[in-house]
This record gives sequence, structure tokens and C-alpha cells, in this order.
Amino acid sequence: MTRPATAVRRALAQLCGLLLLAAAVLLHPTGLGAAPGLCIGPVCGDEITRSAKHHWQLRLRLSDQRGQWERVTIDCRHAELSPAFGPVERGHARAVALKACRLAGEAPA
Repeated sequence: MTRPATAVRRALAQLCGLLLLAAAVLLHPTGLGAAPGLCIGPVCGDEITRSAKHHWQLRLRLSDQRGQWERVTIDCRHAELSPAFGPVERGHARAVALKACRLAGEAPA
């Protein structure tokens, strides 16, 4: 009768180990945030969506290494970034936005 009891204990121990491993993976700090989408220099863009009204406009969330972030709209036809000024450096922000336009098939004319 010791063999079945030992097998049950071993199975429970393996199950507990798997649950602890799953909890460790899910609660690890790097597992909580998603990887950035497009990065050029210190600026990364993610949460990229196409405007519902104009297909040539993309909306994206930009963030930099200093922890600053903002939501911007890029007019892919004229390569105009809106707003024109913000906390994220505009040179890299524009480069990330234009790369998103190229990947979306809306390259500037």
C-alpha cells in the first residue's frame, strides 16, 4: 500500500512544482510589460492603430528612455506629426512614425 501513496505524493509534488513555476513566470516583472513595437534610437512606438476616419492616418503611443510618453497622430500622406511639440524628442518620434507608415503600406508621397 505504500507504492500508490508514494505515487500520489510524487504526482502532487510535481503539480505543486508546475504551479509554482507558472506563478513565477506570470509574476516576474519583465513578464508583465509587453516588448516595445518599433524603436529608433531612444524612442519606441507601440499600440499602433489606423484612424477609423482616414486610412492614411496612424495613431501610436511613443515613449522614450526617460519614461516620458505621449500619443500622437501621423499623417502618412504628408509626413506630418501631430502634435508638433511634446515631451518625446521629435526627430526620433517622426522617424518611428514614418517607419510605422511604411510598414502599414502608407508611405509618404
